Amino acid sequence: MTKTQRQHRISELLESDVISTAAQVVARLQSEGIAATQATVTRDLQELGTIKIRDEYGSRRIVLATTPAISSAPIDHLRRMMGEWVVSVASSANLVVIRTPPGCAHVVASALDRSALGGVLGSVAGDDTIVVIASDERGGAALAATFRDLAGIAAVKDERKRKGTPR
Repeated sequence: MTKTQRQHRISELLESDVISTAAQVVARLQSEGIAATQATVTRDLQELGTIKIRDEYGSRRIVLATTPAISSAPIDHLRRMMGEWVVSVASSANLVVIRTPPGCAHVVASALDRSALGGVLGSVAGDDTIVVIASDERGGAALAATFRDLAGIAAVKDERKRKGTPR
């Protein structure tokens, strides 16, 4: 297992379980057949940018600093980013295409990724375009409607209307 794979598995463990020490991470990894020393796991936790918090139940736990549960109002942050940077949203089947001004797609995609919005399987950002893959249950059209609502923009019914060309 590579360092990147191990760190990815550690981040998955932190998101799904209440873990409060590096020793607990080592034990969980060993139970899955992944060999790692406590020193290695401690370095991994530092590189992942983890912090210790007290969760809503009063338990101390290690979390990723970008975990939505500890962010202040992640949907509000996504709403601000989309309202400021999104210029259009279109969908097809389970895909949503979000357009931004040049150089701004990564800002919106980062806010989207950190928001943990339901029905999003993943996103890919370019310079001015983000492609979002919607779950089958949610669908592209419904997710696009949510994005438009968050961005405060209206749906364009006809491609010619958006381009301003006459019929």
